[in-house]
Amino acid sequence: MKIGLWIDEEGLRIDEVGATAKAAEDSGIDRIWFSQRTGWDALTLIAGAAPFTSTIRLAVGVVPVYPRHPLALASQALSVQAVTGNRLTLGIGSSHPAIIEGMYGLPMEQPAKYMREYVEALGPLLTGEPTTYAGERLTARGQIQITGAETPELILAALGLRMLKIAGELTAGTTTSWAGPEVIEDFIRPTIDQAATAAGRPQPQVIAGACVALTDDADATRDWIRARFGAAGDMPAYRAVLDRGGKAGPEDTAALGDVHHRQRLREQRRTRLGQHHALGAPLEERDLQVPFQRGDRGTHRALHHVQPPSSQREAPLMRHRHEVLQLPQLHGKIVRKDRR
Repeated sequence: MKIGLWIDEEGLRIDEVGATAKAAEDSGIDRIWFSQRTGWDALTLIAGAAPFTSTIRLAVGVVPVYPRHPLALASQALSVQAVTGNRLTLGIGSSHPAIIEGMYGLPMEQPAKYMREYVEALGPLLTGEPTTYAGERLTARGQIQITGAETPELILAALGLRMLKIAGELTAGTTTSWAGPEVIEDFIRPTIDQAATAAGRPQPQVIAGACVALTDDADATRDWIRARFGAAGDMPAYRAVLDRGGKAGPEDTAALGDVHHRQRLREQRRTRLGQHHALGAPLEERDLQVPFQRGDRGTHRALHHVQPPSSQREAPLMRHRHEVLQLPQLHGKIVRKDRR
């Protein structure tokens, strides 16, 4: 099992992001993730944070495809590959109508059809090969050649049937949000595996997202999740996956409990996600030991104690993305202890 970490870059300078990335690398983290939001450009942030590290994998999850033509995205991704020593995982996704249509003013009709054409056009460009792609929705003619850049791993965010088929047929895997272990095991994993098998590809990754918190007050933490992420339940793609799992909102997908009550976290670890990953990060000053399974040996990380949410302190959350337990408000140093 590999260990990955999502870094919340909001409000941080590049040296602070770099220091967090370096702490993750020094602690044995295998891959760190950044999101494309309304601040830092995620790929540029990866290029800026990379010099603080040397071996850790660097991922973006995800870049919305509508605002960036495949030629433009391929050029940026391969540039990042060249300056990071080919450590990039490129995650792409359709995003949501509220963002693409509401913020960018771009039409978002038939997103699965557009995504298939986008990935078909992007694939050859990421290998450095020329393309003369002409689809119904998208045209891409050209070639991107950057010395020293290798083809980055491509991941597609997918929750529905058609997107999962595209991910399985054309990419290395998928990322999900607000999909519980039962949805992943019963729908996402078999759907993407079947598509990959039919296309003659290896089993794809499933990078599953769920909130995880060590807390003495699960109800208050759910309220915090609802206040911060509840609007996601109104977005059609997220609403569909929540309904499929019988969940009222994002807060119902969380794995919550104190260090002695982590049954739901264990349940998520047992879910057949393929190649398992997990992570941890510090938020507070009191240390406690939280075990995470890694491969065939036990790896334990010293995590700082997580307090219940209050008006002065936000609830600490970790988002498990198959490889990634994400923590908004990430600060401090990660300490690794191996027990054999």
